[in-house]
Amino acid sequence: MGTTLTAGAVRRTSPAARLLGVLSVILVAAGLSGCGAVNRVPTLQEQAKSSWSEVQNQYQRRADLIPNLVETVKGYAQQEKDVLIGVTEARAKASSVKVDASTVSDPQKFKEYQDAQNQLSGALGRLLVTVEKYPDLKSNQNFLALQSQLEGTENRIAVARRDYITAVQAYNTEVRTIPGRWIAAILYPDAKPMETFTATPNADRPPNVKF
Repeated sequence: MGTTLTAGAVRRTSPAARLLGVLSVILVAAGLSGCGAVNRVPTLQEQAKSSWSEVQNQYQRRADLIPNLVETVKGYAQQEKDVLIGVTEARAKASSVKVDASTVSDPQKFKEYQDAQNQLSGALGRLLVTVEKYPDLKSNQNFLALQSQLEGTENRIAVARRDYITAVQAYNTEVRTIPGRWIAAILYPDAKPMETFTATPNADRPPNVKF
């Protein structure tokens, strides 16, 4: 009778026992892999977030240059009113999109940010094309300084985006594959896959701002 009760108890608790067994295997595997395996998910997550911050910094750097650029161009090409307004409005829209660390895990918010920055890039590109018609503006020292800063910023944006894409690829791979997927589910339930930039025409190189 005692043996029968014991067997029944084992059968009744076997699902829980199996779950504990699975968890034990995971924890043992993680332990055998060393602390590095356990810490890899948050490490890659922080690296991706840091790269995201750099992307934001460089886009903000570009946004900060635009008002002076618009004013300088306006002094020589007031008739380009539509182009100047387009840049100003695109900058305002891009600046109005509020982003933070959570944006990288929000597909809709991330797309909104990327689309706004792409629109600003397009408007800025159209403004720079109009400068070709104004030799005096092209030789203006203030404009030349802004041109140099803008060119450098566009290069930094390209590098920051590339580094972010690389960091997110490493992080997403970790949280979607085993054992990283198991470790994240147990120890880091907030570790969600992150969004990344999608390709746009000529996204492999910054806009040409040389004159």
